[in-house]
Amino acid sequence: MHVKVAELVGESPHSWREAVQAAVSEASRTLGNITGVEILNLTASVENGVIKEYKANVKVAYVD
Repeated sequence: MHVKVAELVGESPHSWREAVQAAVSEASRTLGNITGVEILNLTASVENGVIKEYKANVKVAYVD
């Protein structure tokens, strides 16, 4: 069994949790069996003093 790690950015208009889930969901479609996630950074885009998009940089571990 080989465990590999990929780094992704997830985005959501609603929350950082949804941004992380978006990255995991995208990764699960192409990478195989995901076994864990590490959140590296949380950021957001702001317009006129309002958060418009939440972003999460994550590393996902998966079995290849």
